[in-house]
Amino acid sequence: MSGERPAVRVDAPTERSNARTRDIDLLPTLDVLRILNAEDRTVPEAVGRALPELARAVDLAVAALRGGGRVHYVGAGTSGRLAVLDAAELIPTYNVPADWVVAHQAGGVGAFQKAVENAEDDAEAGAAEIGGAVTGADFVLGLTASGRTPYVLGALRAAGAAGAGTALMSSNPESAGAAPADVVIAVDTGPEPVTGSTRMKAGTAQKLVLTSFSTAVMIRMGRTYSNLMVSLLATNAKLRGRTVEILREATDAAEPECERALAAAGGDLKTALVHLLTGVEIARAAEALAAARGQVREALRALTS
Repeated sequence: MSGERPAVRVDAPTERSNARTRDIDLLPTLDVLRILNAEDRTVPEAVGRALPELARAVDLAVAALRGGGRVHYVGAGTSGRLAVLDAAELIPTYNVPADWVVAHQAGGVGAFQKAVENAEDDAEAGAAEIGGAVTGADFVLGLTASGRTPYVLGALRAAGAAGAGTALMSSNPESAGAAPADVVIAVDTGPEPVTGSTRMKAGTAQKLVLTSFSTAVMIRMGRTYSNLMVSLLATNAKLRGRTVEILREATDAAEPECERALAAAGGDLKTALVHLLTGVEIARAAEALAAARGQVREALRALTS
């Protein structure tokens, strides 16, 4: 590659020209993919550098949920679509109430399948969307590659005014100081392989951050036991089979015993798990879980102490 053309400098790092991918269109397909893969490999390290801030956001979200509040995601374009996806997947994976994590996307539901590019520039729409949805008990996570999307920033300002905890995830560290958020998760992914295409490295970073954020929140909320998904909603044959396998792994009980426990518990995996681990009756296991707000380890401590 020639490397002779100077890089274009603009406000956001994600919009700058990437010297490593110049003249990529002249290369054979395999070389194109190798370069893209090399760029992708820089993203997890960039996310790793922002883990302390991400941990603060997780703790704020957990405090909100434990206090009876909700978690809200706010994004536009790719950021919004990734937020909608993450929120939707938590329901079957962890059997959480549908309103625990709510995603708000600039342009509304239709923007999930078809781009509504001008929607992201409407700060008032973001403020109206979130201002009517949050209370001081909630937590709001805004996502924007540039760190300056008006819709997202408007939503965060409205959330802050309502007394909600707030965080901003951005791929623009240069905008962190002016962000209207309690926590700024600045993941420096740098220039994109295709200039300005923030569905690439910035989008990958947002996917990693969202997945880690929501998984850590679910773990802290007791929706797992060890590394097992004991709160999953078994909505199909695959997941029903998985509940039995989870019980077998967690308890070392034989498959028929696990199936009997599940049946006696009305399909409730946590109740069957506590029953098998402690030997108490199904009803007593269910009572202990209710008292422990669904947290298996708390229920086990109460029953064995």
